[in-house]
Amino acid sequence: VQLQASGGGLVQAGGSLRLSCTASESIFSNSNMGWYRQVPEKQRELVATITLAGTTKYEDSVKGRFTISADSAKNTVYLQMNSLKPEDTAVYYCAASLRRAAFQPIHWGQGTLVTVSS
Repeated sequence: VQLQASGGGLVQAGGSLRLSCTASESIFSNSNMGWYRQVPEKQRELVATITLAGTTKYEDSVKGRFTISADSAKNTVYLQMNSLKPEDTAVYYCAASLRRAAFQPIHWGQGTLVTVSS
């Protein structure tokens, strides 16, 4: 497994969770990283991305609540999720993209389920 995600779980609305995704060194050092989420019968949605230079982007609904960060010493990218809402409930996937302007995943981690109760 080249991307290993963890950190999902059940949390009440308003709570916080932190997702982690550890990549192989070869992937981490050559990729932009991101998090997607997916709910049943809907397309996978790009939530946040971070470039090797540390530039971040967020989907509008999570701006101000989610923070993506990376630790190059651990080859790990994080998604800190605060002020969680029931509509954040989804399976979250980490992904690695070629270093291009558009985020185009070429590697995926396994999903981790986040459930936010009301």
